[in-house]
Parts: sequence; structure tokens; C-alpha cells
Amino acid sequence: MIRATARAHPGAPSAAPSAARPCAARRALLLGAGAAALSACTPLGAIQQAAVPPALYRLSPKSTFREGLPKLAAQLVIDEPTAGAAVDTDRIAVRPHPLMIEYYPAARWVDRAPLMVQTLLVESFENADEDLSVGRRATGLAADYTLLTELREFQVEAPENGALEAYVRLNFKLVAEPGGLIFAATTIERRAPAAASGPLAGVEAMDAAFGKVIRRAVEWSLDQAAAHWKTRPRW
Repeated sequence: MIRATARAHPGAPSAAPSAARPCAARRALLLGAGAAALSACTPLGAIQQAAVPPALYRLSPKSTFREGLPKLAAQLVIDEPTAGAAVDTDRIAVRPHPLMIEYYPAARWVDRAPLMVQTLLVESFENADEDLSVGRRATGLAADYTLLTELREFQVEAPENGALEAYVRLNFKLVAEPGGLIFAATTIERRAPAAASGPLAGVEAMDAAFGKVIRRAVEWSLDQAAAHWKTRPRW
């Protein structure tokens, strides 16, 4: 192989140091970026990335309800809500298009969304009526009523105008026990705007929309159960 070498004339001026320094800086920057990319591909880089825990978020139970809410000395069991695979996860769903589901990176619910909603329902019913005994199906309680819930919409959305908003839509069914008869059903949905695109703003919007849904659900459930309680047969 023949290599051509340019040799400076003894009288020719040397390259200016100020021109060489930017080139050296660019080379160092490229080398640094290459080293970072290489480390990300190594097992050590993967471990370091995996060691960064995701931020955990939760929604809040409701404690304020309308005046004159019925009091019910009965036992209410709340089943774990059902949900599609896109929502039945601890990841926080974002829907940029009606046919697409994505998730906030490095952000999680404190539990799977259905379990988190079940916990918040139990706490909200307890806050609404101190006479009502509330529990989960897993505890094996002998129930007077069972509340069935389905998470039909539970995500942050980007509508046509581009402004992010939370969209929560839940279906509720009240079942009289021990006969297992559904005597009341309703679907409640609410939206709330997000102040920014980050996960915290999305969760705050979810909390606002979910809070309105859960407050209405508790009031509706107590109204329906109290009316049914007066006329139900005593087993």
C-alpha cells in the first residue's frame, strides 16, 4: 500500500493552535458519545439503567359527598374491577390516537390499575357511610350487596386540538346477594385537562377525572342500595 505524506516546507507557517483546538474538542465529544453508547450496550450499562426506579403514582380516595346521603347498615363487597389488557397493568396509559396505546416511560401506578381502583373504592365508601361495612371479595365476607366495576377508559388522551386530557369511564353494577341479581347498572365518565405533557400533570388530570367518577359512583350506589334495602326480601 502506498501512503502519500504531505510534508510542510520549512518556511511554511504551522497550523494555528486556535483552529486545532475545536477539532480536538469535536473528536473528544464524539469519542465520549461513542463510549457512552458502548457502555449502554454492555451488561454494566444495562444494570445501571435498570437500577433507576420508576416514579410511582397513585390516585386519591374521595371524602366529600353531597348532603343527605343515605345511611345503610349493610355489608358491601367490592370485586376487583375488570379491565382490558392495555389497562390491566401498573403502567400509565397514554392514547395519542384512538387506535393506539402508549405508556409514560419511567412512571408507574403503585399497583395494577384495577387493584388500585378497588382500594380507592373501598376507602371512598368507608368515608361516605360509617354505617356501611365494606370489604373486598378476597376477604370472604358474607355480602348483602356486591359492586362490580369495569374500567372501560382509564388513560390520558391527546384529542384533535392537541391538548392532553384525562379520560375515565367506568361501568358499575350492583348485585343483591345471595341471589346474585343485578338490580342497578350505570356508566359514569368524566374528562379533565392536563396542564402539561409530563406524567405528573397527566396523573393530576387523571385524579381530577377519576375523583368525579368515584364520587358520583358512591352516591349512586348508596341511593340504589338504600332504595332496594327497603323492599328486599329477608332471607
